Amino acid sequence: MARKLPPFAAVKAFEATARHMNVTKAAEEMCLSPSAVSHQIRALEEYLDTALFERRGNKLALTLTGRAYSGKLTTLLDAFDESTRAIRKAGHRPLRVLSTPGFAARWLVPRLGHLEFGNRVQLRVSEGAPSTDFASNDADVVIQWCDDPVPSVVTEPLMESGRYPVASPEMRRREGIERPADLARVTLMHDETMDTWGEWFSAAGVEAPAFPCGPTFPNCELSTTAAEAGQGVALAYDTMVRGTLESGRLERLFDTDILPIVIYSVAYPESRRDDSMIRQFAAWLHEEAARDGVAARPARFARAAERTT
Repeated sequence: MARKLPPFAAVKAFEATARHMNVTKAAEEMCLSPSAVSHQIRALEEYLDTALFERRGNKLALTLTGRAYSGKLTTLLDAFDESTRAIRKAGHRPLRVLSTPGFAARWLVPRLGHLEFGNRVQLRVSEGAPSTDFASNDADVVIQWCDDPVPSVVTEPLMESGRYPVASPEMRRREGIERPADLARVTLMHDETMDTWGEWFSAAGVEAPAFPCGPTFPNCELSTTAAEAGQGVALAYDTMVRGTLESGRLERLFDTDILPIVIYSVAYPESRRDDSMIRQFAAWLHEEAARDGVAARPARFARAAERTT
């Protein structure tokens, strides 16, 4: 059934006057003239078809109905004010985002200016894999590696990517790298998280080196950074190095790549699934990934969603 509510301006004028028991003070609070306040009170009395004040010369007195009504209105307006302040405060709080350094530097930071509330994102980076223990990680959202499910955490696959060798232009010239077989004799960057050089050599139809020739890093981000510094060749994820390739700091070597996999996902507490700021941020991330053509496939997204329920 539709609500039948009196004009809000008239309600505020009556409540303020009843609280101060003075039209002039109510007018000052509302930034109105006393005559405007008196007009609003008369409009409310006409709407209710009952008197709310008794006029005794220059003094006001609440009727029994006015006293009961004003008490209820003050309680309701106080609650309304408290709820509004809470929402306004929440609307200005920072969004704490935890990610790997590589994701932050190569993908997130360059496009934060496109986000409506990007200036309120409080970005932190982790030394290792970002923790999804929201009871202790001091984060609202985590950009985690892959899309492994975590109990009580919503995991939304964000982007997937193929992988191919990259090197600095200077190293490519120095080592004379012209064909895939040349990589068997140069320094290769390896990573502990997911080293797939053997898979790449197989896809390229080249026999992999018998022993890894090159340093091992904790993750592909560091191995890619080492390649950028001219220290060797790294297997980089296309999604993460497009900007670096465009700048000329790295070059892609050959057309062979490894089939795409999910490399990053958005994670946040199940209990905060309806948090408007988190939902806006996650939606923006998915839009940016889709714009780049690297969004995780819907079928994979659906399977991950099933695992969290």
